[in-house]
Amino acid sequence: MKTIALRFAENFAPEGGTIKAHEVVIKEKGYVWYGKMGTAIGKDKAEIIMKLNDPKILLIQSGKLGRYWAHIKDIQRECPEPEAIPVYYRNDQDNFKTWFKVTSFEKAPSNIMSQCKVVSSGAELGHASHYSMSPYFFIEAPEE
Repeated sequence: MKTIALRFAENFAPEGGTIKAHEVVIKEKGYVWYGKMGTAIGKDKAEIIMKLNDPKILLIQSGKLGRYWAHIKDIQRECPEPEAIPVYYRNDQDNFKTWFKVTSFEKAPSNIMSQCKVVSSGAELGHASHYSMSPYFFIEAPEE
């Protein structure tokens, strides 16, 4: 399956971390909007992801071993309703260029980085992410 792998850091996350903060909103609303700063995800890539039977993106915790599948229901560029965004980044919502409507998170296998290939280069995701400053990668991931 083709999807994206997106890095995240815990620099501004509350105690408990990014994933936990998003899960709090999912418990309240049934979904949460996960924001991606910087360059927006291309509409062509968003369409490919949303055509999957189970649309999901891979979240890679920068400098740590955290890897998560985020199961999504939508991708948009417009800023969503603030109450569906974790409190800690509601005031920064204008800095986010792509929003993913996440319904659940699932821990990815510890070897997921070696199982994925970057579409543009064919490189293993683990290798490419180690040597690249790219905030996200369009990848071919194994079907589960």
